[in-house]
Amino acid sequence: MKATLAPSSLISLPRHKVSSLRSPSLLIQSQRPSSALMTTMKTASRGSVAVTAAATSSVEALREGIAEFYNETSGLWEEIWGDHMHHGFYDPDSSVQLSDSGHREAQIRMIEESLRFAGVTEEEKKIKRVVDVGCGIGGSSRYIASKFGAECVGITLSPVQAKRANDLAAAQSLSHKVSFQVADALEQPFEDGMFDLVWSMESGEHMPDKAKFVKELVRVAAPGGRIIIVTWCHRNLSQGEEALQPWEQNLLDRICKTFYLPAWCSTSDYVNLLQSLSLQDIKCADWSENVAPFWPAVIRTALTWKGLVSLLRSGMKSIKGALTMPLMIEGYKKGD
Repeated sequence: MKATLAPSSLISLPRHKVSSLRSPSLLIQSQRPSSALMTTMKTASRGSVAVTAAATSSVEALREGIAEFYNETSGLWEEIWGDHMHHGFYDPDSSVQLSDSGHREAQIRMIEESLRFAGVTEEEKKIKRVVDVGCGIGGSSRYIASKFGAECVGITLSPVQAKRANDLAAAQSLSHKVSFQVADALEQPFEDGMFDLVWSMESGEHMPDKAKFVKELVRVAAPGGRIIIVTWCHRNLSQGEEALQPWEQNLLDRICKTFYLPAWCSTSDYVNLLQSLSLQDIKCADWSENVAPFWPAVIRTALTWKGLVSLLRSGMKSIKGALTMPLMIEGYKKGD
């Protein structure tokens, strides 16, 4: 297998091209809690990865917790921030004192920067079928379907999100192009090699088994297709380090408890997993500086009259999420 820092022109081993963005936020950055790791690769053959599964009961509890969290909080997020449930992408030296529309534009920019990093252009006619893994209320799917004319299917653990995503697609006359269903990213209900683009925007941090998660993304990708992963990671360990510092782990654990996250991993961990599956053209980047400004903006909106009223209406999970947001800012500032 050949891996380069930029998309390779080799076509002798036609398989998948994967792009993974170590992305924003909490775990988002193992890369500091919010970072974007982007890796592109082309698979030569489907390798095997040893997987250590978590206890079934704990995994089920995590799945239920994630579904309940998004059932309760998605409406609040949409009311204040719109239908893109992920970080915005900012210039590191830009002011974060932007209008609401400016922050929403930054969320669109996150999608565009991810596509650009992976070398996916509007002129590319190969993007006909897309899977949006951890689709939220379908913002990315609708955007990509409109941009490329592609057929998109999104999966989420939240029935509330799936219904709202389908309703929005109908309202925007996109039901013939996009659809959404409740499904587990670790056991996707799709045949092998179905999708030209496999898209995971800030969902990998919820996966209790990262090896199985990556293997499923590769399984459903078509030969020559691309995989884009934007996910929260912790920082890469330095040479000789065996674990994060205790204070770093404590910070991440506190974030995990609120946002229903399993153990964090680093960008290098993702790259190693991708390499074990014989993918080509692996590419990654740390976008922590580009996404960190998002959290102060979210906190400011939560402290407005509309934000406070909406929080109280939404329920305890939303309130706990709001109280945990300063930990994300701390993690970014300290490089965790």
